[in-house]
Amino acid sequence: MLTEAQKAEYDRVGAIVVPDVLSAAELAELRRVTDGFVDRARQVAAHDAIYDLEDSHTPAMPRVRRIKSPHLHDPAYAALMTHPKIVAVLQDLWGPDIRFDTAKLNMKSAGFGAAVEWHQDWAFYPHTNDDLAAVGVMMDDMEPANGPLLIIPGSHKGPVHDHHAEGRFCGAMDPTKGDIDYAKAVALTGKAGSITVHHVRAIHGSAPNTSNKERRLLLFQFRAADAWPLLGFPGTLEAYDALMVAGTPGIEPRLAPVPVRLPLPPADAQGSIYENQKGLKNKFFQAAAE
Repeated sequence: MLTEAQKAEYDRVGAIVVPDVLSAAELAELRRVTDGFVDRARQVAAHDAIYDLEDSHTPAMPRVRRIKSPHLHDPAYAALMTHPKIVAVLQDLWGPDIRFDTAKLNMKSAGFGAAVEWHQDWAFYPHTNDDLAAVGVMMDDMEPANGPLLIIPGSHKGPVHDHHAEGRFCGAMDPTKGDIDYAKAVALTGKAGSITVHHVRAIHGSAPNTSNKERRLLLFQFRAADAWPLLGFPGTLEAYDALMVAGTPGIEPRLAPVPVRLPLPPADAQGSIYENQKGLKNKFFQAAAE
C-alpha cells in the first residue's frame, strides 16, 4: 500500500495522508449510518455511552461532537477495523502482527464544530514501545477551513510533554509553556475516502470548523502486537488477543527506550478528550462563534 517515499515521510513527519482508500459505496454507507446516529441524538440530553455532545446541543438542534466506540454500535464502522487496505498500510509500517485498540468518530459540524487542543495520544496510553498510530478515515473532504488534523512535523521523535493542569491529567498541552513552534504545524488535508495515519507521539490538534462544510473523521487506534499498555488492559488475555486484526499474538512485549509520563492522577472531568481538556486554563484555539 505504501511507497518508500510515503514510509520515509511518516518517519520524518510523524503523519501521512493516503488517498483513495475507501470506495464511494463505503463512504455513502458510513454517511448514511452517521446521519442516523445524529438524528437519534435528538432523544439524548447529556453525554452517554454512545454520544459526546456539543455544549450547545438541544433536541431541536442535535449537535454531536463524538460518537464513542462506533465499532460497537454499527457493522459499517466495525468493518473498517479489518479493512484490507488499512491493515496493509499498518503492516508496511510495523510488520505483520497488528492489534486493534479502540475507535471514535469525531464530528465537526459546519460553523461550530469544537476544537481539540494540542496533545500527544501517547500521554493517554503509553505502551512498552511506540509502534502505535491513529488511522483517520475522512468521511468528508478535509480542507484548511473545516478543522483538519494539524501535526507538528518531527514531534514524534521528541519528548513526551506535560499534559497536566493543577496537578491532574487534562489531556492537553499548555501552549504558554515549552518551546514548541506551533506555526510549523501542517494540515492533513485530502479528499473523502482518504485516510490519515499519525504516530502516537506526534503533537497534534485541530481548530474549530469555521466553514459551511461538515468534517467527520472516523479514528481507529492500532498498535503493533508486541506493544503492550503500561496501565494494563481490561478483561482476559483471550479478549485482548481477540483484538488482533492481522498476524499472530504473543506474550513477549518489546521494550523500547521511549519517554513516558503516566496520565495520573486522572482528569477531574472524566469522559472524552473534550471533557478532559476542560481542565486546561490556557487555550490555543478559539471557539467557533455561535
